[in-house]
Amino acid sequence: MLVDSAYVIAGLVLLFFGGEALVRGSVAIAERMGISKLIVGLVIVGFGTSAPELLVSLQAALDGAPDISIGNVVGSNIANVLLVIGLAAAIAPVANTDRSLRRDLVVVVASAAFACALFLTGEIGRLSGLALVAGLTAYLGYSVFAERRRRKLAQGTLDEADVVPGAEAGGLTEKPLIAGLAVLGGIAALVFGARLLVTGATGIARDFGVSEAVIGLTIVAIGTSLPELATALVAAVKREAEVVLANVVGSGIFNVLCILGITALIAPIPVAERFAYMDGPIMLAISALAALFLWYRDRIGRLVGASMLVVYGAYIAVQNAL
Repeated sequence: MLVDSAYVIAGLVLLFFGGEALVRGSVAIAERMGISKLIVGLVIVGFGTSAPELLVSLQAALDGAPDISIGNVVGSNIANVLLVIGLAAAIAPVANTDRSLRRDLVVVVASAAFACALFLTGEIGRLSGLALVAGLTAYLGYSVFAERRRRKLAQGTLDEADVVPGAEAGGLTEKPLIAGLAVLGGIAALVFGARLLVTGATGIARDFGVSEAVIGLTIVAIGTSLPELATALVAAVKREAEVVLANVVGSGIFNVLCILGITALIAPIPVAERFAYMDGPIMLAISALAALFLWYRDRIGRLVGASMLVVYGAYIAVQNAL
């Protein structure tokens, strides 16, 4: 118990500093290269903060714990929307001004729907894993194409909304190598910190007799979502709304297409009925409602953020009662 508690504390420290470094480095790269913060958030930050989910789900599948593997992905996507966006918005209203985010919202909902369909089959096999990875490849390819088109239309100039004052990135824009190292170091700290936190929290939970499905949906999911949470909180404080939303959207896409896809390619994943008929549909419903809200609203206020936190608290309470 003492060792597990130490893991939890060390993990939290690494997550805090990793999130700070990742946001600063990513925003600096966006300014330096003339890339929109949206695409940086979707690809660099979104994939980087999803690395813990990939490692945990893959390890769980190889260890014969498929409920933790799938619960991690489903629970993380739920936490990303309700906890990460909710807490960020409760701290500072999150602006939703980049209309290109709509394309990615559609991908998030479509990915969640496809995952739910796979859950109904009772197993995510290698062929399904290949389809998921192919979907991710197509998404990344189109994202790069769309970004190149945006830059071409801008004729080499940055839109006003994409300009980030040098002070906001801590002067990193003048030192691209340092910005790149900050991104890599931040991702490494997030991955290692999340691993320590999940290991400690899972050990404590098992000492109290909590089931693997609940561990995956709550403790592991929240633990592996802490990189997104840490990144979003730093971005919210710095008023980097594009990074907050793109981080969550990108992570939601990567969680399903990349994590489930790669894990299934390596080791087919049996799916428990609760994911097919309860937790999967909940993930899909939350993703769809969030996408619908962001489609029509240009701002997530503190009241909405607080409401999201209340809903997430209720979801966790129900999981603990099962």
